[in-house]
Amino acid sequence: MTPGKRKILDSAAAHVCPNRVRTFEAVGIDLVIGRREGYRFWDVDGRELLDFHLNGGVFNLGHRNPELVATLRDALDTLDVGNHHFPSAARAGLAEALIATMPGELEYVVFAPSGGEAIEVAIKTARHATGRRKIVSIAKGYHGHTGLALAAGDERFSKLFLSEGAPGLFVQVPFNDLDAMASALGGGDVAAVILETIPATYGFPMPASGYLPGVKRLCERFGSVYIADEVQTGLGRTGKLWGIEHFGVVPDIIVIGKGLSGGLYPMSATCFRAKYEAVFQPDPFIHISTFGGAEVGCPVAMKVLEIVSDQRFLQQVQDIAAVFAVGFDGLKAKYPEVLVGLRQLGMMMGIEMADERCGPLFSKVAFDHGLLSVYANNDPRVSQLLPPLIIDRTLADEIIDRVDQTLQVITAMLGGR
Repeated sequence: MTPGKRKILDSAAAHVCPNRVRTFEAVGIDLVIGRREGYRFWDVDGRELLDFHLNGGVFNLGHRNPELVATLRDALDTLDVGNHHFPSAARAGLAEALIATMPGELEYVVFAPSGGEAIEVAIKTARHATGRRKIVSIAKGYHGHTGLALAAGDERFSKLFLSEGAPGLFVQVPFNDLDAMASALGGGDVAAVILETIPATYGFPMPASGYLPGVKRLCERFGSVYIADEVQTGLGRTGKLWGIEHFGVVPDIIVIGKGLSGGLYPMSATCFRAKYEAVFQPDPFIHISTFGGAEVGCPVAMKVLEIVSDQRFLQQVQDIAAVFAVGFDGLKAKYPEVLVGLRQLGMMMGIEMADERCGPLFSKVAFDHGLLSVYANNDPRVSQLLPPLIIDRTLADEIIDRVDQTLQVITAMLGGR
């Protein structure tokens, strides 16, 4: 390790994230990201890695995508953050483009700088529209680290920050359990159900056949709002523009984030049905966000949307996803002691392994083989595999080979062959 890198790590440990630095260093992941480009980045000491974590999908189109960088540079010639109190051509144009892609009758957009804040908008809107306060979500789910978003996520985080809310206001039920959902909604006092279409931090469990449509029917029956958290599943990650499209469900509200930024300028959005816009009518300043829909970031988000909504692009995602599916079938047969299988919808993938030792081991050994893959916080049996959506067949084969080498080492470490 160079003195320069040591100084950065020490400074981060002293002033920013001490326990995180110690945790990663303890397992031999002393990463400080320097140069980055496409699906690769380089440690400040010069070591090259393939990024298959993407900060949860922020870099769906790669690091410093040339088209997006050029778009941002052009925007900086005339735009800045703008003033959120007044109409903006950039915001209006992005809102129109987003609404044109939405399923059903979602007609309005509220912008925010982060996914968590966009979730806050969704929950506040649902509460005001229904006159109810209770929110139902999924155990082991995650919706962000701001107040209401944190309360709707797994109690591991909300309890630590005393963010659970008043007793009974935030209720969590098991994923894929319609009976539990029906019981939670049956009192007729639930403002909204909020669901990640595929719960990422929970290790990408796939919705059972009929589950999401069943939740939507229950919401309609009991007068609750269906909020689809598409922060990670949206924007082409699953092979369709919106992950919810795979399940034939039209939500009342869709939340978008991460990849909408292009990895260059923070941007998220809450899109909702026209009837919910009435929430914002009595007071024009009932909701404000200084950096929500910052004008200079809107052209970048527009370019992201243009790229990922192209049917040829989405077909390429599906084609490469099929390569991974075949590759992991072979790996499962080769490493039955460790590899349970691949949880997959498009290129949203979770490597499911035998027990909770495996996720952290996979992250470390994959790192040693030049691949960044971070295990799922709420299910450490699973390591996240989120390739940039721009990769080709050659790179997909290379990744499968590196995963093969990683699983071979883990099998030996755990006493297998």
